[in-house]
Amino acid sequence: MENGNSSRGDDDVGVTRPRWRFSRPSGGTQLAAAGSLSIRAVLGLLRSSVDPSGTRPVVWLAHGDPTATACFQTTPEAEDAVVDALRSRKHNGYSSTSGEPLARSAIADYLSRDLPYDLSPDDIYLTSGCVQAVEIMISALAQPGANILLPKPGFPLYEARTMFSHLEDRHFDLIPERGWEVDLESVKALADDNTVAIVIINPGNPSGSVYSKDHLAQIAEIARELGIMIISDEVYAHLAFGDRPFVPMGVFGKVAPVITLGSISKRWLVPGWRLGWIALCDPDGILKEAKVDQSIQNYTNISTDPATFVQGAVPQLIANTKQEYFNKILGLLRNSADLLFGKIKDIRGITCPHKPEGSMFVMVKFDFTCLDGFSDDVDFCCRLAKEEAVLVMPGTALGMKNWGRITFAIDLPSLEDGLERMKSFCERHAKVES
Repeated sequence: MENGNSSRGDDDVGVTRPRWRFSRPSGGTQLAAAGSLSIRAVLGLLRSSVDPSGTRPVVWLAHGDPTATACFQTTPEAEDAVVDALRSRKHNGYSSTSGEPLARSAIADYLSRDLPYDLSPDDIYLTSGCVQAVEIMISALAQPGANILLPKPGFPLYEARTMFSHLEDRHFDLIPERGWEVDLESVKALADDNTVAIVIINPGNPSGSVYSKDHLAQIAEIARELGIMIISDEVYAHLAFGDRPFVPMGVFGKVAPVITLGSISKRWLVPGWRLGWIALCDPDGILKEAKVDQSIQNYTNISTDPATFVQGAVPQLIANTKQEYFNKILGLLRNSADLLFGKIKDIRGITCPHKPEGSMFVMVKFDFTCLDGFSDDVDFCCRLAKEEAVLVMPGTALGMKNWGRITFAIDLPSLEDGLERMKSFCERHAKVES
């Protein structure tokens, strides 16, 4: 040692280094696989594909957060509800694990408006957004050998959570030519004695579909026949702007037990507030008899809760929001959907089999017999991001290879700009006819 200084590495000769056991990859592969299925992971890939030297603004047609656009903002009544809840100083502590009683009561009343029976506050469990509602339900249903039926295309969070919970997923098809209706025969073919539930997403993400009451009745009858529950993801509830009105699956709760997942994120345009719910639409008490409610309660006992002040705002938020606000948002979505559906018809190599009627998305199909040099939909979307600074979600992330999902909850000038760039991109990469 010279001058009292030495590199620690120089003095470690002959010293046995500890074997750090946390560096083992056990569980790491599973976590990586589950994480790779997320929308966020795919958005990261697309974002990294954008040319940083480009001068044009990025057009975001890939994500599900409309609040980045000035025209899709929440109502002042919702903001006032949060401010009033904060200033009341009544919501600074912990909440009960199932949620604040007044918030649960308000949501039970809100959902009961559209049902032929009344929900009670005990039927409602508040969650940190609909994402946690999905997590809780998948975890509560997971048991050795069990399987769950998921839609294709669908929302990849379900696959990620089933993988993480060791719950087998089986995929039934949605039929584009029939408005993305459930292929009922494929459901019956997939189910067996170990099937515990079927998931539907209505209004549809990623398809933009809105199911008719008759189709929902058919789904309920099949669930009854198979002896399984229906998990109805209705995070886009009431965002229906076409000819079909939104009908909640809970209407058929006496045919088969229904668990509804929802949130304030989309209808009130506040996804960052992270307030969702699980609602037991089970007037005959089948879920309680099977102790599904206890499984949900047990999981909420060991998980986090939505912010208490947001829970405190829920009763006022629901009571004070005017129908005119909802009508305005529906009008914006309808205009955007009309523009998109019309423009897509003029883009060679991209087709849209069904005009969106709800949610904020539409599925389009890429025809690589007309386009040159693309290996698949992921390659197409990454190169579109690089060359045109337009981000579109590749269908592979949603279970549909060589398709794409376009978000139309964006201001009309940006949407039109993005679609024009897509048209130029496809014209540039069109195959030359011999």
